Amino acid sequence: MRTAAAGDGDHPLATAASSAAEHKVNLSARQPFVQALRTGLAETFFPDDPFRGFGSRPPAARAWGALKYFVPALEWAPRYSVGNFKYDLLAGVTIASLAIPQGISYAKLANLPPIIGLYSSFVPPLLYAVFGSSNNLAVGTVAAASLLLASIIETEVPPEENPQLYLQLFYTAAFFTGVFQTALGVFRLGLIVDFLSRSTITGFMGGTAAIIIMQQLKGMLGMKHFTPKTDLISVMRSIFHYRHEWKWQSAVLGICFLLLLLSSKHLRKKKPNLFWVSAIAPFMVVVIGGIFAFLVKGNEHGIPIVGDLKKGINPLSISQLTFTDKHVNTAVKAGFLSGILALAEGIAVGRSLALVKNEQIDGNKEMIAFGIMNIAGSFTSCYLTTGPFSKSAVNFHAGCRTPVSNVVMSVCIMLVLLFLAPLFKYTPLVALSSIIVVAMIGLIKVKEFCHLYRVDKFDFCICMVAFIGVIFFTMVTGLGASVGLSVIRALLHVARPSTCKLGSIAGGELFRDVRHYPNARNIPNVLVLQLGSPIYFVNAGYLRERILRWVEDEENASKLDGQDLQYVVLDLGGVTSIDNMGIGMLVEVHKSLDRKGIRIALTNPRLEVTGKLVLSGYIKDIIGEEWVFLTVKGAITACRYALQRSTSKEDGEV
Repeated sequence: MRTAAAGDGDHPLATAASSAAEHKVNLSARQPFVQALRTGLAETFFPDDPFRGFGSRPPAARAWGALKYFVPALEWAPRYSVGNFKYDLLAGVTIASLAIPQGISYAKLANLPPIIGLYSSFVPPLLYAVFGSSNNLAVGTVAAASLLLASIIETEVPPEENPQLYLQLFYTAAFFTGVFQTALGVFRLGLIVDFLSRSTITGFMGGTAAIIIMQQLKGMLGMKHFTPKTDLISVMRSIFHYRHEWKWQSAVLGICFLLLLLSSKHLRKKKPNLFWVSAIAPFMVVVIGGIFAFLVKGNEHGIPIVGDLKKGINPLSISQLTFTDKHVNTAVKAGFLSGILALAEGIAVGRSLALVKNEQIDGNKEMIAFGIMNIAGSFTSCYLTTGPFSKSAVNFHAGCRTPVSNVVMSVCIMLVLLFLAPLFKYTPLVALSSIIVVAMIGLIKVKEFCHLYRVDKFDFCICMVAFIGVIFFTMVTGLGASVGLSVIRALLHVARPSTCKLGSIAGGELFRDVRHYPNARNIPNVLVLQLGSPIYFVNAGYLRERILRWVEDEENASKLDGQDLQYVVLDLGGVTSIDNMGIGMLVEVHKSLDRKGIRIALTNPRLEVTGKLVLSGYIKDIIGEEWVFLTVKGAITACRYALQRSTSKEDGEV
C-alpha cells in the first residue's frame, strides 16, 4: 500500500475536489535580488522608515525635512507657546534642585573634583534640548556609569597618584563615548544596544546599586582611606581594615539625612501630588548639611566636607584629551562600555516615559543627541552624561512639556556656577553619601527579580549572573557574562528552533500544536509538522534529525493502530528565509522518506522561501508543484484523496 501511494505518478490535485484546489500557492512570484537587498537593508537599518513620503516633495522641502529629522528642535520650536513655558520653567527649576546634589555626589563617586559634576549638568542639557527627541528626558550624570568609568580608568591611573591624568582620561573617554554613540545613530546601528536585554540591565543596575551603597559606607563613616576595588569582599575588608577611621559624628548625621530622604520618598508614594518634596529633598539635605557643618566647623569634628569649589562656567578641556598609545586603549574601553550602558538606560527611560504620554521617540535620534552632547561635553570639562531615571521621572512628574526644561535647568546650573558654587564647599560628604544611598535603593528591583523568576527562569538566570558578577567580581565581568549568556540563548534559539506536531481541532478546520491542545486529533496516515524559524546552515542538521525522529515516532504509533504513515506535511508558514544548506536538508529528508515510501507536501511557503525552492528545482523536480499547498487543510484533503485513489487502484488490481 505504502509504495503505491507514494509512487503514484498521477497528480492527485488534478482531479481533487474543487474545494481543495480553489487557491494555489503562487510559485511564479519573484523578488529581484537588488530589490530584496534594498528591502532587507531598509528593514535592518530603517525599520521605522523615517524618510517615507520624502520622494514626492520638492528638493527644498526634502532638505528641510531631513534637517528637521536630525534637529528635532526645528519641529517643536515654531509651535512653542508661553503656556508650555510655564510648565517647563517649573520642571526645569525642580530638576535643577536635584541636579546640584546629584552632580556633586556622582562626581565624588567617580573620584573626580565635585565641580565636574556641576559642569556636566550645564553644557550637555543645552545640546540635548536641540538634538534630543524626548520631551521628558532630563540629562545628567548617572551613578552606574560614573562607577564603571572609575573602575576601568583607576586600574590604569590611580586618582591619588596622578589626579590630572585621571581627569583627562575621563574627558577622553567621554569623547570616545560621543563618537561611538553618534556613529551608532548615523549608521542606524541601534540594534547593538538590543543585546543588552532588560534582564541584563535589571541585574547589572541592581548589582551596581548594591556595591555603590556599600561604597558609601566610606562617606557615612567619615573614612579617608578606601579600596579602589568594587567587589563585595574587597569593600568589606577595607571597611573593617580602616575601622580606626570611623567617625561616630558622620554616622549619626548620615542616619538623620537618610531618615529625612526616605521619609520624603515615602510621602511621595502616599501623596503623589507632593512629588516635589522628594525632588527637592536632596538639595535641602545639601543646604542643611552645609549650614550645620559651617556652624559646628564639621571638618574639625569628624564630619569631612567637600572643600573648595571655584566659581565660573566650564573651562575648555579640548587640549586635555589624551590620545597617547599608553592610555588611549583604556579610554576607548571605558568610553565604549559606559557608552553602551548610557544608551541603554537613556533610551529605555525615554521610551517608558513617552509611552505614558502616548508619544514616540526615535532611538537613533537619541543616540545622535547623546553622542553630540558627550563630544561637546568632553571639550568643556564634562564627563559622560545620559538620561538618568530619577531626574527624568522628576521632570516628567513636574509636568514638563518640551526639552526646554533642560534649558531651564542649564540656566539654573550656570547661575550656581557663576555666583553660588563656593557656598557648597561646606557640604558634608556624608550628605552626598546619603543622597546616593537613597537614590540607589530604588534601583534594586526585588519585585522585578521575583517576576522574572516566575515568568522565565532563563531570564532570571541572566539577571542573576549580572547581579552576582557585579557584586563579587567586577562591573565589566558581570555585564560581559550576562550579555554572553543572553547571546548564547539567542544562538540556541536559532540553532535549535522549535518544531511541533499539529493535530486537528474544530472539526478539522484548524490545526494546532498537540502539546498545547491535548484534545487535538491525529490525522490517519498523515503527519503534520510545523517549522517555526528560518532554516540556515546553523540549524539545518538539527531540523533534519528532528523531522526524521518525528517520522519514526509517528511510524511506531501508527503501527500500533494498524496503520501506515504515508504522508508528511511540512507547514512552512513560520519559515521566513532559507539558505542553500537548508534546501539541501529538505532534499535529504525527501530522499530518506522516499526510501520508506512516504511523500512530502509543503504548505504556505513565504515569498523568499518559495523563490529559492523553485530556483533550486526542489519543488518542480523533486516533490512536484502539485504537492505545494496554501493551507494545511488543503494538503490533508489532497493526501486523503490520493490515498483513496491508491486504495481503489489496488482493490481493482486484486
